[in-house]
Amino acid sequence: MYRICFAAISLLFSSIAFSQSLSHQEIIQSGPMLGHATMRDMVVWAQLKKPGDVILYYWDVDAPDRIYHSQSKEAKYEKAYTVHLLADSLLPGKNYEYQLEFNGEKIEALNEQTFSSLPLWQYRTDPPTFEFAVGSCAYINETEFDRPGTPYGKNYQIFTTINDSNPEMMMWLGDNIYLREVDYFSRSGIYKRYSHTRSLPEMQPLLARTNHYAIWDDHDFGPNDADRSYTGKVWTLEAFQDFWANPTYGFNGEGTTSQFVWNDVQFFLLDNRYWRTPNERYTGDREMLGEDQIEWLIDALKYSQATFKFICVGSQVLNTADLYENYMRFPDERAFLLKRIIDEEIDNVVFLTGDRHKSELSVIEDGGITIWDLTVSPLTSKSYNSIDEPNSLRVEGSHFATQNFGLLEVSGKLNNRLLTIRLVDADGNLLWNYKIPQVIREKK
Repeated sequence: MYRICFAAISLLFSSIAFSQSLSHQEIIQSGPMLGHATMRDMVVWAQLKKPGDVILYYWDVDAPDRIYHSQSKEAKYEKAYTVHLLADSLLPGKNYEYQLEFNGEKIEALNEQTFSSLPLWQYRTDPPTFEFAVGSCAYINETEFDRPGTPYGKNYQIFTTINDSNPEMMMWLGDNIYLREVDYFSRSGIYKRYSHTRSLPEMQPLLARTNHYAIWDDHDFGPNDADRSYTGKVWTLEAFQDFWANPTYGFNGEGTTSQFVWNDVQFFLLDNRYWRTPNERYTGDREMLGEDQIEWLIDALKYSQATFKFICVGSQVLNTADLYENYMRFPDERAFLLKRIIDEEIDNVVFLTGDRHKSELSVIEDGGITIWDLTVSPLTSKSYNSIDEPNSLRVEGSHFATQNFGLLEVSGKLNNRLLTIRLVDADGNLLWNYKIPQVIREKK
């Protein structure tokens, strides 16, 4: 897959028979944003400023005379005028341009609006080389509702830097918004917080041309360190579903658990909040993920044929420091999960985690199995230097306390893939890089 020059898009727009034209600023609150992608279809998300009917038009750049469109979706007040539009006439490995229509009128594109369907490489070629971005903790200031003092959010240019890095996809690792005290206990407050964060100008070009997936952590689930007792989780789950375009959400209408495949790797999106017991509870079973979610995960990992298996979860998993909200606060469940991965001989597992306002890589080796935990945080929130934490599994030299994001590249021939990790600061400076080769185990 490749990116398309935006200059060429405007030439094609003039040839499309739309009746009239609306300015982007007139009708779009945020987005459009690319969501879940496959070889056959693509979800495009957008938030409008008022109610109306929205249609997605799209066309293959190599055959622009054939224009396809989605079903019409109604932007409704109760959904904060968000819509999910499905492009379901795609062919694998093709490059497309797209345009939105509102109540029969074309919406002019403010940023590059292109996407690519996933390629059909299996049994034909080696897996493609690709790169994706990861990050967590995106605080966008709103002075009227922020706590007094130094602003907590900074370096919004990081989203421009990510966009300039040209990733195919971005995985948001939780705390993607920060609910405030004014938001916690009303559905309207939660939706207003999502709308405020998603409308950040620096974010819009990245949304429009890169596919986005997300998990959540406490600040987009509820109050600080929130757990399953938070009754507002019915509202935050609804908002999460309205503002993100993941393939699925949870079990039986609860939680956000999901999974998807991108080329030869697989992502497992875990929910560390919906079933979480209070951090300080002394009696009864204490859990962060819960038995049902862990059993699903082990089944899915064991079935997976992916080169690398990325398990995305808001809380750090391998950090051995028993503090804050690390998984070590739930030692029995943590030990159970890691033992299951080791006993099942599941190779090439990489946890992708956030939350901690610092980045670091941790690794554990046991029973011939190596498990990694890459923490990437924060995007725009305040950073904290915690290099003195007693994390005995930290890879030396991997700790960074500044606004940053990760760029992960998967490259190489089939059965000889290589994961290259780069940590990059808000201005595009390389902080650190590391390589993890694929492990090939002989089948029993």
